Amino acid sequence: MAQLSPSQHRTLVALAETALPAGRFLPAAGEATVGKVERFLHHLPGSLQSGLSGLLRGLDAASWLGHRKPFAKVASARRLELLESWRTGDPIRRLMLRALVSPLKIAHFDDPALYQRLGCVYEIAKVRAEAKPAYLRDRVHALDGDLAVDCDVVVIGTGAGGAVVGRELAEAGLAVVFVEEGQYFERADFTGRAFEQQQKLYRRGGSTFSVGNVGIPIPLGQSVGGSTTVNSGTCYRTPDRVLTEWRDELGLDELAPDRLGAYFERVEGVLGVERAKATLMGGNGRVIERGCNALGFTRHGPLKRNAPACDGQGVCCFGCPTDAKRSTNVSYIPLALKAGAELFPGAKVTRIITEGGRAVGVVAKARGGHVLTVRARAVVVACGAILTPLLLGAQGLGARSGQLGKNLSIHPAAGALAEFDEQILPWAGIPQGYSIEELHEEGILYEGAMVPLEMTMSMTQRIGPELIRLAESFDHVASFGFLVEDSSRGSVRAVRGQPVIQYWLTEKDVAHIKRGMDVLAQVYFAAGAKVVHTGIAGFETLTSEQQLAGLRRATLRPWDLDLSAYHPLGTARMGRDPATSVVGPDHQVHDTPGLYVVDGAAVPSSLGVNPQVTIMALATRAAEKIAAALS
Repeated sequence: MAQLSPSQHRTLVALAETALPAGRFLPAAGEATVGKVERFLHHLPGSLQSGLSGLLRGLDAASWLGHRKPFAKVASARRLELLESWRTGDPIRRLMLRALVSPLKIAHFDDPALYQRLGCVYEIAKVRAEAKPAYLRDRVHALDGDLAVDCDVVVIGTGAGGAVVGRELAEAGLAVVFVEEGQYFERADFTGRAFEQQQKLYRRGGSTFSVGNVGIPIPLGQSVGGSTTVNSGTCYRTPDRVLTEWRDELGLDELAPDRLGAYFERVEGVLGVERAKATLMGGNGRVIERGCNALGFTRHGPLKRNAPACDGQGVCCFGCPTDAKRSTNVSYIPLALKAGAELFPGAKVTRIITEGGRAVGVVAKARGGHVLTVRARAVVVACGAILTPLLLGAQGLGARSGQLGKNLSIHPAAGALAEFDEQILPWAGIPQGYSIEELHEEGILYEGAMVPLEMTMSMTQRIGPELIRLAESFDHVASFGFLVEDSSRGSVRAVRGQPVIQYWLTEKDVAHIKRGMDVLAQVYFAAGAKVVHTGIAGFETLTSEQQLAGLRRATLRPWDLDLSAYHPLGTARMGRDPATSVVGPDHQVHDTPGLYVVDGAAVPSSLGVNPQVTIMALATRAAEKIAAALS
């Protein structure tokens, strides 16, 4: 692992002191903040640590050019001027500043004193460990030596695809073994602390991102439950128009709207899907509803979620501390274990065993070097749209069409903060409980998107005193966002064992994001917002509706946008034609009998809605196909 040199450490401390100065009651960042960042970096791949070292060298080089001194030796005011020139400069410098400052923001605002001053709960009290039923005690295995097992079906991954197909197969009487790279965390492990939980529950600490004409973070869950453990709980069915396109353009007749209804109903029954309670919308929902009503919108309100017992603690994306959100770690996986399945967490599959061209098992390695070999009559790959093509591609499986790792859609997402005179208390309520569907037919879906303070501050490009002012008035800040049904497509491939994601945003999608931000700002201003903070270069701060006219006239480029994405799909897409798809309608890889892909990678195209219910419905159907084949 790369380590920061003493000079790089001094540069990072100076950067922290400059970008995060003292406020009215918040102390300035310094050694303590940098220490937290360095401990976080220690757990990341060496390439990311080397990247930070390179960025710090770049900052020092810019300081030498401008001031003939290293950054740490320059006066504080001059340092801030340099950083502001990056913040408002070209796309490369903006991206460099974001990469440097974001981890500092997250570490610094993870501050119990600030939370207490704002009246917000810093850490959720741990619950007393509950007595586990026998199947949860006896069927979750930590490898303490090499082991070989036989079963009917081995499932790689325990997220929306793997957990569901495994449960359905186990209840059909088949012997199922789950192999999961992530660890098995329980309710008592979910403290609500975003910085800590991000390192525990997300792959590479949430640092996965795409490269192209705009860099886009794509955080991925890594634990039993996969990304369902850290998602917002939003539950949308696949729009009928999308299913119709799959039927008409890809020949997927069995995925037509009238054929999938029963599978959606089964999934929603297991998850307890219901409309979010209006009483848990909080200040975010209140102002968005008020703004929508003022604009005459008619399609907005609480959205459907898989959290029937939710009490609005506001940390859905960092593990539900009450088990109210029925992510697969508390729903489908326990049901599968109860039906006789076995689970091996902390084991990474390194090879799919094939004999005579047929998949017959997997080999996995656990920490400590122990090897797990699972022989099976069928292998289900459910690692997600980013990692599934890497596992298959490493062995040349699913490669015949040339489509493996391609056709990546991600639902690019943008958001905005708004300051109000009234108290919002954004942490009190469901983070993503309200939606606006007014523009859904245009391919724009609005959903509330509030995350804890430290994560919210990392979403804005602001630095210096203005950033601190915003943080110290967080109780008056609302947050909302939207995703677009992307026409853009990307790809994923492995470089030194790590995923490299390429994604190029099209002009059409840039126009959708511009339109989405325009309307969101209108909603905020109609609700009484004083300031709107966007993620669009040149329009970061809006103080009146009149300024929106300039945004509408502007020509935006992909690199002018601060985006994120949470729904990678399509990299092993389903289709009838083996020349244009990776898996058939039964989820079986065209060129490898006995090998199935049951996750977001198999979803044929962008959905325009959160995909977990779609993946789960397809997985329920896939289990029927696999069980029939094995019978």
